[in-house]
Amino acid sequence: MKKLFALAAIAAAAVGAHAQDFPAGKTVTLVVPFAAGGPTDRVARDLAEAMQKTLGTTIVVDNTAGAGSSIGTAKVARANPDGYTLLLNHIGMSTMPALYRKLPFNVETDFEYLGMVNEVPMTMIGKPGLPANNYKELTTWIAANKGKINLGNAGLGAASHLCGLLFQSALKVEMTPVPYKGTAPAIADLLGGQIDLLCDQTTNTTSQIEAKKVKAYAVTTSKRLTTPALKDLPTLDESGLKGFEVAIWHGVYAPKGTPAPVLKKLNEAIKAAMKDPGFIQREEALGAVITTDKRTEPAEHKKFVSAEIAKWGPIIKAAGVYAD
Repeated sequence: MKKLFALAAIAAAAVGAHAQDFPAGKTVTLVVPFAAGGPTDRVARDLAEAMQKTLGTTIVVDNTAGAGSSIGTAKVARANPDGYTLLLNHIGMSTMPALYRKLPFNVETDFEYLGMVNEVPMTMIGKPGLPANNYKELTTWIAANKGKINLGNAGLGAASHLCGLLFQSALKVEMTPVPYKGTAPAIADLLGGQIDLLCDQTTNTTSQIEAKKVKAYAVTTSKRLTTPALKDLPTLDESGLKGFEVAIWHGVYAPKGTPAPVLKKLNEAIKAAMKDPGFIQREEALGAVITTDKRTEPAEHKKFVSAEIAKWGPIIKAAGVYAD
């Protein structure tokens, strides 16, 4: 028995020494559960570049897409908990528990939370020919056209889908959902008048709003945005939908059981990236807002995600939206 305890102590000491040396020049993999080239992939590549400076090693981005981000997320949940496989995911971490009847992981117990990275605001926009010219007129138009309104989205669980669900819930009005395989075809049909409304990220809508190709009604943040093209748009909260706030946030995660010293180093690298001028410039160009509050700390990050799960669960279940 004493021999077993001694061996266990030696093994624990070896793990501790390894953790202290992390990353020891070994490559770190940052899994992105979406295809290359999208907004989340761009955030991941910006973050990887900034974190490398602090960690002193290479971080490669691995795009493992599919099933609303659940495939890539599951890959990290199963990975060796040594700090060399990480996950960057967005708001999907809080919506998957309600969207999917069965998940091969538990969002709240199978990961170590490492900190929030950013938030991307959203905008409510309409087709060019919509008669409403401001949010007040929009609500009047919606009330007069119940049962006739087409609300586009970029697919199940997409940012636009979630925003649309929350918008309908807040207004207590049902609209006809029109799902697309991505934001680009949704915006194309909005411009062509095939759908009436779309709520999507500023990274996808700002250029259309600036060019006055769509009707812009409101932003989904708690405060007005300072971006020139969006600064005159009211928030949905100030427009009457009290408490309405939705943004597409991104956070970093490690497999459950990753050693505390490794987690500490990774969190420090993330927080250093938040202050990196190059990272800040690239993120602001995407319309993203860098996280600078207490959610950069693991405990607050997890607390925030738990609150988001509680927020989205009832909305998704009430809408009867599920994926196998």
